[in-house]
Amino acid sequence: MKKLYRSTKDKKLVGVCSGLASYFNLDPAIIRIIFLLTALVWGVSVVIYIVCWICMPEENSIR
Repeated sequence: MKKLYRSTKDKKLVGVCSGLASYFNLDPAIIRIIFLLTALVWGVSVVIYIVCWICMPEENSIR
């Protein structure tokens, strides 16, 4: 079973995008571009990113 976590290895800010990319088996650059585009168009991804940052555990804290 896959776990959703913030990556500690491939991160630019706090690892949310690379954690989501790992969960959905995508390239982290794709997730980062999606977050950037939605931030520029609607601004909603900034709030989603902060919520994910707070709610998602770090990779090393998952047992």
